[in-house]
Amino acid sequence: MYSKNVRTWIFYFVMISSFIILTYVLFKNAEKFNEYVPPDVTVVSSAVTDNFDSFKLSISHNLGEPVALLLMQIIAILFVSRIAGWFFIKIGQPTVIGEILAGILLGPSLLGHFYPETYNFLFAPESLGNLYILSQVGLVLFMFVIGMELNLGLLKNKMGTTYVISNASIIFPFFLGMLFAYFAYEEFAAGQTDFLSFALFIGISMSITAFPVLARIVQEKGMTKTHIGQISIISAAFNDVTAWCMLAAVIAIAKTGSFISSLYTIGLSIVYILFMLYAVRPFMKKIGNIYSNSEVLNKSVVAFMFLFLTLSAFATQMIGIHALFGAFLAGVIMPELPQFRKIIVDKIEDVALTLLLPLFFVYTGLRTEIGLINTPHLWMVTAIMILFAIGGKFIGAGLSAKLMRENWRDSLSVGVLMNTRGLMEIVVLNIGYEMGILPKPIFVMLVLMALVTTFMTTPMLSLIQKIFPEKNLEEEYQKQQAQGIFKVLIALGNPENGKSLLSVAKHVLDGVKNTLSVTALHITPGSNTNPIYSDEFARESFVGINHEAHRLHIPIENDYKITDNIEAGVVRTTNYDNYDFLLVGAGLSLSGIEFIKYKPYFKTADWINKLIKRVTKSQEIFYPGSLIKDKTRYFVEHSQCSVGIFVNRNFSGISTVLVLLEDKSDDFLIRYAHRLLKNDPKVHVTFHDEHKLLSTEDTFKEQYKEFIRHYPDAVKLSKSKNGTGSFQKYSFMLISYQSWIRITESDSNKLDSIPSTLIINKKESRFSKVGKGVS
Repeated sequence: MYSKNVRTWIFYFVMISSFIILTYVLFKNAEKFNEYVPPDVTVVSSAVTDNFDSFKLSISHNLGEPVALLLMQIIAILFVSRIAGWFFIKIGQPTVIGEILAGILLGPSLLGHFYPETYNFLFAPESLGNLYILSQVGLVLFMFVIGMELNLGLLKNKMGTTYVISNASIIFPFFLGMLFAYFAYEEFAAGQTDFLSFALFIGISMSITAFPVLARIVQEKGMTKTHIGQISIISAAFNDVTAWCMLAAVIAIAKTGSFISSLYTIGLSIVYILFMLYAVRPFMKKIGNIYSNSEVLNKSVVAFMFLFLTLSAFATQMIGIHALFGAFLAGVIMPELPQFRKIIVDKIEDVALTLLLPLFFVYTGLRTEIGLINTPHLWMVTAIMILFAIGGKFIGAGLSAKLMRENWRDSLSVGVLMNTRGLMEIVVLNIGYEMGILPKPIFVMLVLMALVTTFMTTPMLSLIQKIFPEKNLEEEYQKQQAQGIFKVLIALGNPENGKSLLSVAKHVLDGVKNTLSVTALHITPGSNTNPIYSDEFARESFVGINHEAHRLHIPIENDYKITDNIEAGVVRTTNYDNYDFLLVGAGLSLSGIEFIKYKPYFKTADWINKLIKRVTKSQEIFYPGSLIKDKTRYFVEHSQCSVGIFVNRNFSGISTVLVLLEDKSDDFLIRYAHRLLKNDPKVHVTFHDEHKLLSTEDTFKEQYKEFIRHYPDAVKLSKSKNGTGSFQKYSFMLISYQSWIRITESDSNKLDSIPSTLIINKKESRFSKVGKGVS
């Protein structure tokens, strides 16, 4: 083996050396060709190449190359849009608002105003052509994805209430938009475009509802499965389809100049739509049935889908109703097979939404000069436009929902949600601007209107929920308490821990009252998660815990949510639905690596823990002091019920239990231990009572005597003075949250070898006085 390696390295050295020598000889002999170089071509001599100025000149020249400039633009756009999107997520707003605002920040309104030289270098007018083309490609892909998110079969089955709400939410703002155009035309658009085109575009821009943004807000608020959530999503879907068909007609009228002339374009568009629905759609359905999983869906099929998408966009562009409508229609007619749609969307969505779409936002921002709105009169006009837009949707959607016998809470919620305009509005505005129909000041006003109406959605929904609280929630809670139902919420961070958490709930919490009611909650982080995936994610998340529930004969409900703030989502669900106990995992596999585990100077070095995690992938070092992280502490501090934190250390069952009594407030742990034995008489319980609480405190003595009377052979006291090193013989441990914090702060080494552990933070229920043993 050694001689083989030596031969390999010798061969490699000889090969490289020979290459260098022969190359040098070749170019040395080629110096005679320099006399053939034309006079106007500069030959760089060695004297010049040694000059640092030449290097700087080369760098400057490279930065001026179109490709380098485009890459710099993309870097700046992605960086700013990610930061802005992250900020708006943190304040509970859709990412799209931050991305639109990022475009304005990089445009003439901010960067161009304060740093004109940087702005003119980064976004030189002659360089914007490439940015525009890429942004349009991103829009085409995005509209295809939006089309795929719509389910025509579902819309067909939900006609009636939602169709009325959808159409009303278009008609009212459309008319108010045209009314606004009537008063604004002379001042802003006369001489640039005719009134018909101007009025129609203002009307359609006020009628738009951004279905994808609305769907994600509904997901974020946990309303997807609710009555009002379903109405809003389906109404927005109808709105999208109707509005885009109307937009196609408006574009046709604007391009031809009159309604009569546009009939040819509209007629051809209708023929194309019918062709796609009744000729192409059945063909696509057959393709979907054949290629319904990723194994058989090869690159040829993906290439065909891209070709089909591009052809559809090209066809509608040629007809005269814009390429985006063709892309949208291509997505709509895709087979209604979730797996097929998911695979196709996977291929497109990340590139379209993450890379190309922010380019469109910035390109819009370059057109948005907020400085054009520079007088009180113009700001007054902007405010009136925003009021018209909000009022039109509120009257159209909210009033129609009320007339369809929805309550005020749901009616107002629909009105607020249908005001979400977001990205779809920006797309429409850019089409109008490029066609020369929307003057610059009106364009800026409409962009501001899109931002305001989208931004207000989340806080307005929260306000409506406070003003009109659900009446039946408190009644339901009172009823459940009277019936003796103990509600437990198991929050699944990692679905694989579901079985263990449910087993712990069964052993420790069953018997608190007459009936144990368990709900498993799983939250997918990121409100940008595509709705196409939500059902699959939900199904996969609960497979393990549902199987365990069936085995243990425990009735269980599943609750799946999508949100950007997981901690707040868990706490909101816990408090809003009046749970009696929240059970969460500690979030660590806790399988220690011995070399690191007993080195105290590594325990405070968090970066080593992260490094080891990356190397080992599946393991993480167990530091008891790091267990109660900010997330877990947030659950404890903000939940209005008791919280259990389960530390899973290769949990396989409960047979021997150690109960740590460290404080006078730990007497409730005796009840939990009592319940453990009641649910499984084979369990053996050991109390570690270092401070002699069982013999000195009356509350402890009474409960312990009762315990011994029922289970004399299954209970004993630990003889160990401090418990160090004695934990390994137990399969399970109970400890209070306050005791855990105190021990980890004073001597975390004491807990290094603990078994699987349930850390409990006890909070009194509102009904704790009603029944004995209420946790």
